[in-house]
Amino acid sequence: MQPILKINLSTGNTEEFIIPREWERDFLGGASLAARILYPFLTKDLDPLSPESPLLFINGPLTGTSGPTTGRFVICGKGPATNLWAESGIGGFWGPELRKAGYDGLWITGKAASPVYLWIEEGRLEVRNAAQVWGRDVYEAQEIVKEEIDRKNARVAVIGEAGERGVLYSSICCDHGRMAGRTGLGAVMGSKNLKAVAVYGRNKIPVAHEAEYSALRSESNRALKQDNEAKIMHEVGTAGVANYAEYLGSMPSKYYHQGSFESVDNISGSKMAESMLVGFSACQGCVIACGRVVNLGDGQKRKGPEYETIVGFGPNLLIDNLGEVVRLGELCDKYGLDTISTANTIGLAFHLYELGKVTKQDSGGLELTWGSFLAARQLIHMIVRREGIGDLLALGSRQFGAAFDAEEEAVQVNGLEVAYHDPRGVSGMALSYATSPRGACHNQSDYFFVDFGHTYEKIGITYFERHAQAEKAANVAKHQDWRTFFNSAIMCIFANVDPQMQVDLVNAACDLNWTLEDLMKSGERAWNIKRAINNRMGLTRVNDKLPKALLLPHKEGGTMGFVPDLAAMLDAYYEARGWDKESGKPSKGKLLELDLVDIARDLWG
Repeated sequence: MQPILKINLSTGNTEEFIIPREWERDFLGGASLAARILYPFLTKDLDPLSPESPLLFINGPLTGTSGPTTGRFVICGKGPATNLWAESGIGGFWGPELRKAGYDGLWITGKAASPVYLWIEEGRLEVRNAAQVWGRDVYEAQEIVKEEIDRKNARVAVIGEAGERGVLYSSICCDHGRMAGRTGLGAVMGSKNLKAVAVYGRNKIPVAHEAEYSALRSESNRALKQDNEAKIMHEVGTAGVANYAEYLGSMPSKYYHQGSFESVDNISGSKMAESMLVGFSACQGCVIACGRVVNLGDGQKRKGPEYETIVGFGPNLLIDNLGEVVRLGELCDKYGLDTISTANTIGLAFHLYELGKVTKQDSGGLELTWGSFLAARQLIHMIVRREGIGDLLALGSRQFGAAFDAEEEAVQVNGLEVAYHDPRGVSGMALSYATSPRGACHNQSDYFFVDFGHTYEKIGITYFERHAQAEKAANVAKHQDWRTFFNSAIMCIFANVDPQMQVDLVNAACDLNWTLEDLMKSGERAWNIKRAINNRMGLTRVNDKLPKALLLPHKEGGTMGFVPDLAAMLDAYYEARGWDKESGKPSKGKLLELDLVDIARDLWG
């Protein structure tokens, strides 16, 4: 991999950080390598919004190589709402462009005296005044920056007003609506007075064995184009799973308190394809093109929402108008808000209003009634402007619930709002949420696909019935390690590529001689170092839990009467992981087995 450019916005100092070869070998790249790099700096006392807080944009060794779904990069740091490890993956074209400019990462600390943006071209850095783009939405800001630098084909990563004003679930955007949404790193970027980072380069993206990699890349992309899951993803997008998820009871409704949503046909991916779809969008080199382009009848082309946005602003709020869901998602994108956390936190406001814990006086006269897209829209504006109840909502669901003496009603884990895959419908997600290093997360392990029947027999990920519990714990752990590899390579989790082909691609690109076992060990090593980071920041076994709502049985729908036995699942999971069941830390033996000698010394002496 290429150097990482370190930039201190307070002092203006820059230097190149050369990644140690053994770290490349053991952690590969992406979020895994970022965890190894940032390990010494992510301490319990570090304020995520302080100048000292690091913000690391980083690629993987496959980024931009036109391999299967490899147009991705990741952003890492400390989460302002969770005070834990934070990572957020993002697609588009920015990561490949940074590689072409000569770097595999940007390591940003400090705080500029006034708003700035960075311009990196062919290894040359400029820090420019951003006064004219501060306050602009993410799409306007990208275009203004491109005009200023006079490079229409540059790529720009940018925050919106939410990040500028410190909303704790602010996102970072590039291209047309590609979002690093989760964990609030847009707020970290805003706290540094950094509006945008523009990159442009012409360099060739390096791979170790070019001819071998080129042949493997072509073969894997051809296979991916013929894959049934990829075809479905292209035709109906991620929302194509909505009907099946509703049937199983894994699609939450009414802020996770209702077991079914009768109007699911009105908000499905099929409905979008039939009524408003006018085009597709893809990240760099991707043959799937799962992105939606829609027209709501006004002649304007818009980004169509993915599954999480559709469920968050649809069934979660009992809204069955797909056009209004599109508009709410678009509003979040323009402001730079994570749609999962935004819809979840608004859902909590609706829920507490129904319970009488939030009053009309609290809401500034708004009636927070289920199905009201007008109320949801107004709350989004209030969140970003930090007005009235919006100032509390901007802190996320955990703190919003606590403000009304109802923290237990918030559907979150460790400060990160739960995504829209209910573990009462697909029990593996109970462990995915409870043990994820960044709080409740469906991307560290989208185990619901395994519960749907998608297994990976070559790496030992087999099928257990969707309501199986402790017996699937080791399976969940393997799946987490598998997805951790994806987040280091970096590949999109929608790439249904044969595991052996993935090993071959990595070996050709990186001059390694890995086996499947080596690949899985790399994922396990990174999973454990992220756990160690969180343990150092105060996380214990007590944190491995689910919110109250997910432990209440539904009286209707595909999950009627079932709740996961999380305590038994965790015991089995800790056993499979080799973690200490009392403290929640990886055991010293496990850390030494993974060659994490210095980490073992930190945690155990």
